Amino acid sequence: MLTLFQQLPELRKMLSTDTAFSNIYKSKTAQVNEAVATCKTDITCYAKALKFTNEEIADIGNRLALLYTENNPLGNLVKNHLIPSGCYAMFAKEQRKTLLVKAWEQDAHAINYAIGVYVEGNKPNYPKIDSISFNLKDKTFAELTSASALLALHGNNKLFFEPAMLFALEALELNERNEAADYEPMNKGVNLAAINQIKKTDWKKYPYSVILVPGAGPEEKDVALSAGGMIRCRLAAIQYKKGVAPFIVVSGGRVHPYKTKFSEAYEMKKFLIKVLQIPESAIIMEPHARHTTTNLRNCARLMFRYGMPVDKPGLACTVKSQSYNITNLLPERCKKELGYYPYKNGKRLSDTESEFYLNTTSLQIDFDEPLDP
Repeated sequence: MLTLFQQLPELRKMLSTDTAFSNIYKSKTAQVNEAVATCKTDITCYAKALKFTNEEIADIGNRLALLYTENNPLGNLVKNHLIPSGCYAMFAKEQRKTLLVKAWEQDAHAINYAIGVYVEGNKPNYPKIDSISFNLKDKTFAELTSASALLALHGNNKLFFEPAMLFALEALELNERNEAADYEPMNKGVNLAAINQIKKTDWKKYPYSVILVPGAGPEEKDVALSAGGMIRCRLAAIQYKKGVAPFIVVSGGRVHPYKTKFSEAYEMKKFLIKVLQIPESAIIMEPHARHTTTNLRNCARLMFRYGMPVDKPGLACTVKSQSYNITNLLPERCKKELGYYPYKNGKRLSDTESEFYLNTTSLQIDFDEPLDP
């Protein structure tokens, strides 16, 4: 939503000329300048100046609600963008004005979370793979944080949320944590051949929409594709050659080991093409998932966005232990971590294959996973 605040001309004008929002921007600017002058080596001091307080979040939400009408730029934002995107699907049953406020609250908490982990060193959901890269007691890090706070005031626009958002984005950049944007725009690059093939696919010929292959990251730094990844690709290739589905979705990001440069999805795609002779037009890369929960969620997102039939079952194809984990344990873990079930189980076909049906609530943004929101 905040990107839309920046990019939709009428909406940007409305927000930038509103007196209340201008005052919030001025106040935030003053806090940041004060922090740069006085915080010295206190990292938390910089973070506090940039993050939104609960009171600020509430005040901004109230102001958005007050400005909202059905047919003004905020109303058009909700109607034409927020609802169709599905990115705030968990608020879909709310009144539109309430959806706007809840979307703002979610995005504000997302900014705070990213600053908390990648500036203050707070513990992320998965510390082993997602933690901060810096030593908080290192004076160099304090100097970088101070400079980053100052840079956060130099955005092109003067919108109320921009200093905090820029600071959060700079924190991700300094930590070399741009995974959420890996291979984007995928529809014009790594997935273009498959997207062109989707347009020509006769879905009635296939019992399944896709064969989903969840990644398995190696633990050794110089290993591009793990033995587990190779085996999963071979299992999927057998099913593909049987003609059960027209596409293989390889899912997995740059996860194991910590800060690896190898993408599970990219390496699996390479293996499928070069070793197993699967055509590129049959492979869809999903290079952002960091856990099995998001293998299925992100698969649903791509299928929905690429115009594939989400009511047709998919086939999860992986080693026995993970296959049973997907059917037996993962749904409740998804509910706990994501807030909803991104899929429901169909039939089990074998120890390594099971059916799944995807849920388009999967389009919902996850505010506390900045590397794969």
